[in-house]
Amino acid sequence: MTARWNGRATAYLVLALLGLIGTWTFNVIAIATHRDYVGDWVGSGPAVLSLTIDVLIAAIASAVFMVIESRRIGMRFVWVYIVLIPVVALAFALPLFLAMRERCLTMRSRE
Repeated sequence: MTARWNGRATAYLVLALLGLIGTWTFNVIAIATHRDYVGDWVGSGPAVLSLTIDVLIAAIASAVFMVIESRRIGMRFVWVYIVLIPVVALAFALPLFLAMRERCLTMRSRE
């Protein structure tokens, strides 16, 4: 492991991988069983709708944080992480951004 991968960056990367595996396991199941993916999210009652709103607000807040923080520390390609939120999963995109942020901060502190 190189010096750019500190403990926090590694922990965030592990969380990103867990988020990727955890969410896409069920996404593949939904696709394979021909489920109405969006309909299941918003049409299965108040508890699921509450969870949907919870995740959407967290995703929006995460995207705002990513843009502001990436500009502050000089990270490039922040748009990739924002695209990953709806395309892959927030549980993958946010920890991946945090891991890359830690790497950026580590590199900046050595300069």
